[in-house]
Amino acid sequence: MSTFKKILVVDDDPVVAKSFDRVLAGKGYAVITAANGEEALRKLNAETYDVVFTDIKMPGMSGIEVAERVKKSQPWLPVVIVTGYGTMENEARAEAAGVSGFLRKPLSPEMIEGSTEKALLEAGTAPVAALEAAAPAAAPAEEVKAGSHLKNVALFFAAPFVGLAYILALPFVGLGLLAWLAGKAMMKNGTARAIGYTIAAPILTLTFAVIGPVVALGALAWIGGKAILKR
Repeated sequence: MSTFKKILVVDDDPVVAKSFDRVLAGKGYAVITAANGEEALRKLNAETYDVVFTDIKMPGMSGIEVAERVKKSQPWLPVVIVTGYGTMENEARAEAAGVSGFLRKPLSPEMIEGSTEKALLEAGTAPVAALEAAAPAAAPAEEVKAGSHLKNVALFFAAPFVGLAYILALPFVGLGLLAWLAGKAMMKNGTARAIGYTIAAPILTLTFAVIGPVVALGALAWIGGKAILKR
């Protein structure tokens, strides 16, 4: 291990503390002991630890109380309950406090080392999982912001073309409409039909010739804006 992990063992039995030290010290861990809950909380306030092991039955503050107070002040710090009194009530209360697990006496070297590695692994992966969970929620906000910006840009460039198309098209549409109405009126008698076509045709042609490019520019600007917004 490149850096020492600090393990706090809270137990009024010095044999248990020595067992942890004997197993973990050779694996690159620094084992610090506390004989009761009050001493453990003082050490936790003074230094940073990576895992806390606490016996459940001690004079004064119980291990469950230690776990509850640790998780309240340092919820990221894994706490493992060491007990020979594994009642349903104790386990339920410890789980509600958010402990990482239970280590039942009698302890073996494999149990001590395995529970330590498990607690450290959970503590090390929790921040990564939290970031991964938060990332999808943040992504839509960024996409909405980018989409809003592109929409504003597209509307900025499309607006003049659309406006110009309407301004130039309206007079010619009016002329074309008047020519069409006049042509229909003249077509009521056969003699004026040819004259109606002669008058209406160039006006309608001019109308479409002028409107066509302007409308095309407006349509291109609108299609281009929609394409940008889809990205």
